[in-house]
Amino acid sequence: MAAYLTNQFLIAMPAMDDPNFSQTVTLVCEHSDRGALGIVINRTLPMTLGEVFEQLGLDSTRSRVNDQPVLRGGPVQTERGFVLHEPVEAEEGNGGASPYNSSLQVPGGMTMTTSKDVLEAMASGNGPKRVLVTLGYAGWSAGQLEDEIARNGWITVDAEPAVIFETPTELRYERALSLLGIDARMLSSEAGHG
Repeated sequence: MAAYLTNQFLIAMPAMDDPNFSQTVTLVCEHSDRGALGIVINRTLPMTLGEVFEQLGLDSTRSRVNDQPVLRGGPVQTERGFVLHEPVEAEEGNGGASPYNSSLQVPGGMTMTTSKDVLEAMASGNGPKRVLVTLGYAGWSAGQLEDEIARNGWITVDAEPAVIFETPTELRYERALSLLGIDARMLSSEAGHG
């Protein structure tokens, strides 16, 4: 079995002909012999977090993130929200665990939360300071992701939080490639050719 790819960016190569993933960067949040789960970090939807808060009936007058765009995290469960964020100081007596009901710790220092309580905290001006909110996620069955990599669909690099939280959405693909010293204009869709 290939090394697990948790906390790696999957960068779509020109050979990636699936329109869901063409020119995307996906953070792998979980990868095991059962498959993988990731979040696309560079596809915006025509909605903001303020609109999401309004749809949920949350007062967001104190929110710091109302204008932040919501992203399309992948083609699976596109009605479900996923909040990728830096770890939040755990509440007293919580044993260092996330204060939110449903969180997955991503090795490397990020957390993915799917429960509404994180959105409630963000709407009220609390909660994580650096966030990326998506609808949907990307999923692969056992061996599927490894096969796509072998067919030149993806290249991988260690995830860098600055690409997610500090780089404008439209520049994340180029920035992720630059972590490998690659210029997007130099990519070819032919395996083994530069």
